[in-house]
Amino acid sequence: RRGLPRQAGHRAGVENLRPILDACIEFGIKILTIYAFSTENWGRPESEIRGLMRIFARVLDQEVHELHAQGVCLHHLGDLTGIAVPLQEKVRRAIDLTQDNNKLILNVAFNYGGRAEILHAVKQMLQDEIDPNTLTEELFSSYLFTKGLPDPDLVIRTSGELRISNFLIWQAAYAEYYPAPELWPDFGREALYRALEVYSKRERRYGLVPDQA
Repeated sequence: RRGLPRQAGHRAGVENLRPILDACIEFGIKILTIYAFSTENWGRPESEIRGLMRIFARVLDQEVHELHAQGVCLHHLGDLTGIAVPLQEKVRRAIDLTQDNNKLILNVAFNYGGRAEILHAVKQMLQDEIDPNTLTEELFSSYLFTKGLPDPDLVIRTSGELRISNFLIWQAAYAEYYPAPELWPDFGREALYRALEVYSKRERRYGLVPDQA
Protein backbone atom coordinates (compact mmCIF):
# COMPACT_ATOMS: atom_id res chain seq x y z
CA ARG A 1 0.00 0.00 0.00
CA ARG A 2 2.99 2.31 0.39
CA GLY A 3 4.36 1.73 -3.09
CA LEU A 4 7.25 -0.39 -1.81
CA PRO A 5 8.40 -3.69 -3.35
CA ARG A 6 6.68 -6.78 -1.94
CA GLN A 7 9.97 -8.06 -0.49
CA ALA A 8 10.31 -4.89 1.57
CA GLY A 9 6.87 -5.57 3.02
CA HIS A 10 7.77 -9.17 3.79
CA ARG A 11 10.97 -8.09 5.56
CA ALA A 12 9.08 -5.50 7.59
CA GLY A 13 6.53 -8.13 8.55
CA VAL A 14 9.23 -10.49 9.78
CA GLU A 15 10.91 -7.70 11.75
CA ASN A 16 7.60 -7.04 13.50
CA LEU A 17 7.47 -10.55 14.92
CA ARG A 18 10.03 -9.83 17.65
CA PRO A 19 8.12 -6.96 19.35
CA ILE A 20 4.86 -8.91 19.05
CA LEU A 21 6.46 -11.91 20.74
CA ASP A 22 7.75 -9.65 23.51
CA ALA A 23 4.28 -8.17 23.95
CA CYS A 24 2.65 -11.61 24.07
CA ILE A 25 5.03 -12.69 26.82
CA GLU A 26 4.38 -9.41 28.67
CA PHE A 27 0.59 -9.90 28.44
CA GLY A 28 0.76 -13.53 29.54
CA ILE A 29 -0.32 -15.02 26.22
CA LYS A 30 0.79 -18.65 26.14
CA ILE A 31 0.18 -19.56 22.48
CA LEU A 32 0.62 -17.42 19.37
CA THR A 33 -0.01 -18.64 15.83
CA ILE A 34 1.20 -16.66 12.83
CA TYR A 35 0.14 -17.32 9.25
CA ALA A 36 3.47 -17.03 7.45
CA PHE A 37 2.90 -18.79 4.12
CA SER A 38 -0.24 -20.45 2.81
CA THR A 39 -0.62 -23.32 0.37
CA GLU A 40 -2.19 -20.79 -2.00
CA ASN A 41 0.90 -18.56 -1.85
CA TRP A 42 2.71 -20.93 -4.21
CA GLY A 43 0.73 -19.20 -6.95
CA ARG A 44 2.67 -15.96 -6.42
CA PRO A 45 5.56 -14.93 -8.72
CA GLU A 46 8.53 -17.27 -8.44
CA SER A 47 10.90 -14.44 -7.52
CA GLU A 48 8.65 -13.47 -4.60
CA ILE A 49 8.51 -17.07 -3.37
CA ARG A 50 12.30 -17.40 -3.51
CA GLY A 51 12.62 -14.19 -1.54
CA LEU A 52 10.17 -15.41 1.11
CA MET A 53 12.08 -18.67 1.51
CA ARG A 54 15.35 -16.77 1.92
CA ILE A 55 13.79 -14.52 4.54
CA PHE A 56 12.38 -17.50 6.45
CA ALA A 57 15.73 -19.32 6.36
CA ARG A 58 17.57 -16.21 7.55
CA VAL A 59 15.14 -15.69 10.42
CA LEU A 60 15.68 -19.27 11.57
CA ASP A 61 19.45 -18.79 11.45
CA GLN A 62 19.44 -15.46 13.25
CA GLU A 63 16.58 -15.71 15.72
CA VAL A 64 16.21 -19.30 16.88
CA HIS A 65 18.79 -19.09 19.67
CA GLU A 66 17.28 -15.85 20.98
CA LEU A 67 13.83 -17.46 20.90
CA HIS A 68 15.24 -20.42 22.78
CA ALA A 69 16.76 -18.12 25.41
CA GLN A 70 13.37 -16.43 25.82
CA GLY A 71 11.70 -19.76 26.50
CA VAL A 72 9.76 -19.84 23.22
CA CYS A 73 8.73 -23.27 21.92
CA LEU A 74 8.62 -23.33 18.13
CA HIS A 75 5.95 -25.47 16.46
CA HIS A 76 5.25 -25.86 12.75
CA LEU A 77 1.80 -26.13 11.19
CA GLY A 78 1.62 -27.34 7.61
CA ASP A 79 3.34 -29.66 5.16
CA LEU A 80 7.10 -29.57 5.62
CA THR A 81 7.67 -31.95 2.72
CA GLY A 82 6.47 -29.28 0.32
CA ILE A 83 9.49 -27.03 0.92
CA ALA A 84 13.17 -27.38 0.07
CA VAL A 85 15.09 -29.99 2.08
CA PRO A 86 17.67 -27.54 3.55
CA LEU A 87 14.84 -25.38 4.88
CA GLN A 88 13.04 -28.45 6.22
CA GLU A 89 16.17 -29.33 8.16
CA LYS A 90 16.46 -25.82 9.61
CA VAL A 91 12.85 -25.99 10.78
CA ARG A 92 13.32 -29.41 12.38
CA ARG A 93 16.50 -28.29 14.18
CA ALA A 94 14.70 -25.22 15.54
CA ILE A 95 11.79 -27.36 16.73
CA ASP A 96 14.13 -29.86 18.39
CA LEU A 97 16.11 -27.09 20.10
CA THR A 98 13.06 -25.36 21.60
CA GLN A 99 10.74 -28.30 22.24
CA ASP A 100 11.06 -28.22 26.04
CA ASN A 101 10.44 -24.47 26.41
CA ASN A 102 7.17 -23.36 28.02
CA LYS A 103 7.14 -19.57 28.18
CA LEU A 104 5.23 -19.24 24.93
CA ILE A 105 4.34 -21.63 22.10
CA LEU A 106 4.89 -20.04 18.70
CA ASN A 107 2.99 -21.86 15.97
CA VAL A 108 4.30 -20.94 12.53
CA ALA A 109 1.80 -21.84 9.82
CA PHE A 110 4.08 -22.27 6.82
CA ASN A 111 2.93 -24.08 3.69
CA TYR A 112 -0.36 -24.33 5.54
CA GLY A 113 -3.98 -24.29 4.42
CA GLY A 114 -7.05 -25.17 6.47
CA ARG A 115 -8.61 -27.31 3.76
CA ALA A 116 -5.31 -29.08 3.06
CA GLU A 117 -4.98 -29.78 6.79
CA ILE A 118 -8.42 -31.41 6.91
CA LEU A 119 -7.67 -33.51 3.82
CA HIS A 120 -4.36 -34.57 5.36
CA ALA A 121 -6.16 -35.63 8.54
CA VAL A 122 -8.75 -37.65 6.61
CA LYS A 123 -6.04 -39.43 4.61
CA GLN A 124 -4.17 -40.30 7.80
CA MET A 125 -7.33 -41.69 9.38
CA LEU A 126 -7.99 -43.82 6.31
CA GLN A 127 -4.44 -45.15 6.50
CA ASP A 128 -5.01 -46.00 10.16
CA GLU A 129 -8.29 -47.70 9.24
CA ILE A 130 -10.27 -45.70 11.79
CA ASP A 131 -13.76 -47.12 12.31
CA PRO A 132 -16.21 -44.33 11.30
CA ASN A 133 -18.47 -45.35 14.19
CA THR A 134 -15.72 -44.40 16.65
CA LEU A 135 -15.00 -41.03 15.06
CA THR A 136 -15.45 -38.03 17.36
CA GLU A 137 -14.40 -34.40 17.17
CA GLU A 138 -11.66 -35.14 19.68
CA LEU A 139 -10.31 -38.03 17.61
CA PHE A 140 -10.42 -35.98 14.41
CA SER A 141 -8.62 -33.10 16.13
CA SER A 142 -5.81 -35.47 17.10
CA TYR A 143 -5.00 -35.86 13.40
CA LEU A 144 -4.65 -32.13 12.77
CA PHE A 145 -1.36 -30.21 12.77
CA THR A 146 -2.47 -28.61 16.05
CA LYS A 147 -2.68 -31.96 17.85
CA GLY A 148 -2.39 -31.47 21.61
CA LEU A 149 -3.00 -27.71 21.45
CA PRO A 150 -6.17 -25.87 22.51
CA ASP A 151 -8.37 -24.20 19.93
CA PRO A 152 -7.68 -20.48 19.44
CA ASP A 153 -9.65 -18.01 21.52
CA LEU A 154 -8.98 -14.98 19.34
CA VAL A 155 -8.14 -14.61 15.65
CA ILE A 156 -6.76 -11.20 14.68
CA ARG A 157 -7.00 -10.29 11.02
CA THR A 158 -4.77 -7.33 10.17
CA SER A 159 -5.14 -4.88 7.28
CA GLY A 160 -8.86 -4.57 7.99
CA GLU A 161 -9.60 -7.72 6.00
CA LEU A 162 -12.73 -9.68 6.86
CA ARG A 163 -11.85 -12.97 5.16
CA ILE A 164 -10.98 -16.21 6.96
CA SER A 165 -8.40 -16.99 4.25
CA ASN A 166 -8.35 -20.76 4.85
CA PHE A 167 -6.83 -20.32 8.32
CA LEU A 168 -7.55 -22.82 11.12
CA ILE A 169 -11.05 -23.39 9.74
CA TRP A 170 -11.68 -26.39 12.01
CA GLN A 171 -10.00 -25.05 15.14
CA ALA A 172 -11.45 -21.52 14.98
CA ALA A 173 -15.09 -22.65 14.90
CA TYR A 174 -15.85 -20.71 18.10
CA ALA A 175 -12.96 -18.24 18.12
CA GLU A 176 -13.63 -14.54 18.40
CA TYR A 177 -12.54 -12.57 15.32
CA TYR A 178 -11.02 -9.10 15.49
CA PRO A 179 -10.33 -7.08 12.31
CA ALA A 180 -7.40 -4.78 13.01
CA PRO A 181 -7.08 -1.80 10.64
CA GLU A 182 -3.27 -1.81 10.79
CA LEU A 183 -1.11 -3.60 8.25
CA TRP A 184 0.85 -6.43 9.89
CA PRO A 185 4.18 -4.52 9.90
CA ASP A 186 2.40 -1.68 11.75
CA PHE A 187 0.56 -3.94 14.19
CA GLY A 188 2.45 -3.32 17.42
CA ARG A 189 2.11 -3.66 21.17
CA GLU A 190 -0.65 -1.07 21.53
CA ALA A 191 -2.67 -2.57 18.67
CA LEU A 192 -2.39 -5.99 20.28
CA TYR A 193 -3.50 -4.55 23.62
CA ARG A 194 -6.57 -2.99 21.97
CA ALA A 195 -7.47 -6.33 20.39
CA LEU A 196 -7.18 -8.09 23.74
CA GLU A 197 -9.23 -5.37 25.42
CA VAL A 198 -12.05 -5.82 22.88
CA TYR A 199 -11.85 -9.59 23.27
CA SER A 200 -12.08 -9.36 27.06
CA LYS A 201 -15.45 -7.58 26.77
CA ARG A 202 -17.04 -10.15 24.50
CA GLU A 203 -19.36 -12.87 25.74
CA ARG A 204 -18.40 -16.23 24.29
CA ARG A 205 -21.51 -18.37 23.86
CA TYR A 206 -20.35 -21.45 21.94
CA GLY A 207 -23.73 -21.66 20.22
CA LEU A 208 -25.75 -21.15 23.41
CA VAL A 209 -28.11 -18.33 24.39
CA PRO A 210 -26.77 -15.73 26.87
CA ASP A 211 -28.33 -17.34 29.95
CA GLN A 212 -26.70 -20.67 29.10
CA ALA A 213 -23.20 -19.43 28.25
